[in-house]
Amino acid sequence: MGHDSRPVEPEQERTGERLARWADSRLGHRRVARSARRLVFPDHWSFMLGEIALYSFVILLITGVYLSFYFHPSSDLVVYQGGYAPLRGQLVSEAFDSTLHISFDVRGGLLVRQAHHWAALVFVAAVLVHMLRVFFTGAFRKPRELNWVLGFGLFVLAMFAGLTGYDLPDDLLSGTGLQVVNGTILSIPVVGTYLSFLLFGGEFPGDDLIARFNTLHVLGIPALMVALIVGHVALAVRHRHTQYPGPGRTRGNVVGLPPKVYAVKAAAYFFLVAGVIFFMAAVAEINPIWDYGPFRPDQVSAGSQPDWYMGVADGLLRVMPGWEIDFWGHTLALDNLLPLLAGVLLFLAMGAYPFLEAWVTDDDREQHLLDRPRNRPVRTALGVAWLSVYAVALIGAANDIIATRLHVSVNAVTWAVRLGLFVVPVLAFGVTKRVALGLQRRDRDLVLHGRESGIVKRLPHGEYVEVHEPLDRARLHTLTAHEQYRPLDAASARDGDGAVPRRTQRLRTGLSGFLYGPGTQVPKPTASEHEEITGRHES
Repeated sequence: MGHDSRPVEPEQERTGERLARWADSRLGHRRVARSARRLVFPDHWSFMLGEIALYSFVILLITGVYLSFYFHPSSDLVVYQGGYAPLRGQLVSEAFDSTLHISFDVRGGLLVRQAHHWAALVFVAAVLVHMLRVFFTGAFRKPRELNWVLGFGLFVLAMFAGLTGYDLPDDLLSGTGLQVVNGTILSIPVVGTYLSFLLFGGEFPGDDLIARFNTLHVLGIPALMVALIVGHVALAVRHRHTQYPGPGRTRGNVVGLPPKVYAVKAAAYFFLVAGVIFFMAAVAEINPIWDYGPFRPDQVSAGSQPDWYMGVADGLLRVMPGWEIDFWGHTLALDNLLPLLAGVLLFLAMGAYPFLEAWVTDDDREQHLLDRPRNRPVRTALGVAWLSVYAVALIGAANDIIATRLHVSVNAVTWAVRLGLFVVPVLAFGVTKRVALGLQRRDRDLVLHGRESGIVKRLPHGEYVEVHEPLDRARLHTLTAHEQYRPLDAASARDGDGAVPRRTQRLRTGLSGFLYGPGTQVPKPTASEHEEITGRHES
């Protein structure tokens, strides 16, 4: 990818040497402690999104430990004799019995349980929004590709942690969701049955389901999440924080708060996040399992909805036609398999994007200054299109609720979602790209003509014009500091030895033109254009 100051191409290297240099530039040999002492934290509101995720995770750990003292992860049946009168005398599992005990008989148990659930929702949302901030600002570029992968892995683990968590109470709502999970697993060719038996401890629902999910939820997944968070923070310290462009901010420095000042603000922010979560837990009821009742394999909860982060999977399942095919004497349940593949591809596209953009741009420099989303119209449009798929699928997960509340046919809602999955992303991409280009043109006009002052002046020949005031240097720097790439041509798309296959060359060149070709960015004003028009205004 061409740019204003293209780095000199490195000499021919062996594959092992190139891999070692790539790893060293991202992991480095300097000690993390040394980098921590020199750490500076830029002061911008968007950086708080990651802190919300971290603080809600801490609340999850604290409340989870408290709940584990009273929860019994067992499928053994007992007669409920607790404080909730409508269910007394009913045969329930120990898991359901202990969850009701926490909710009605343990002092503060319901508050802690609801805080745990709300913290989980906030945590997944904060991780996703934080990743979107990283994506739209280009903070995933070298040397932070591995940090993106760790964040992506944390997001996926958070979704599965929530799935295993809200299935533990063994109520009818969670059991309905587990039936959907089991059907999706069984649709996987060859290994689906084995995976189902491994997960549920036998034929669904199995006798070891709750115990195994509890082990995953309490030990396995949290341990992996802690490891990813530690690695994520360590790499962030090693590479220092990204920052938005501005006067005095370069790729070699960071302008922000010292660690002591940041620590005080972070502590206050933690208590603010904790207060908001516990306030929601106190005033907003969530997952009232006593209304759903205990799980029974022969019953399905009407109007059942998963937590929002699993809604995309449920929505894809609901709108998929009931297709099945026979293949070599086996039946493939495409109505479950295709939504599973579509969901996996949707998330893999998110995880792999930094490496795809690095390959297309051919930019091997370290990037420490963030992009304004408007200056990368195609990347921004791709992100919005990805979000639109997520949103439409989430609507599909509520097709029965929407049909009931709005008094329309559920088939009409389902078909609208089916069409929306193909139409809405294209519209979102086109609209977002046009908006970003429009904002670029507005920035160009501001640089060339200044801002409107609101003062109207009459010229000697009778014409009325509005006086424009020139922008200050800080504003000019913000609007013009970004770098504009040039698309690759066939010759520059080759590797150093020129041995790239022809199809790969065409693909790389085509993607480069798609991202940065004609019609994808508005040229920045040159210094001569700015001086000429500024002088004309002054005269």
